[in-house]
Amino acid sequence: MRSMTAPEIVPRKRIAGVLAVWGAAVVVALSIGILTEPDWRGAWLLVGLGVCFFLSFAVQLAYGRSQGFILRISASVLGAMVVMGLIGAGFALAELVG
Repeated sequence: MRSMTAPEIVPRKRIAGVLAVWGAAVVVALSIGILTEPDWRGAWLLVGLGVCFFLSFAVQLAYGRSQGFILRISASVLGAMVVMGLIGAGFALAELVG
């Protein structure tokens, strides 16, 4: 006997979790850039990327879908790395100029 599953009435958007992690990466990178000394920014940005990595797992596990899990995790972490790298490069250029 076949069992039928009920379709979702309104499926959740998959991109929202990825964008949430990117937004968290912006907040983390800006706070690290403002609050830490320039000598320690690189080390703290690595710690911040680790926080974004675990945050992406938490967000995607809370989403509750297994389809595309690895793709969503990799998009979250790669985007967070790019965002944090660009903000870190901005702070490094500001340090050189200023």
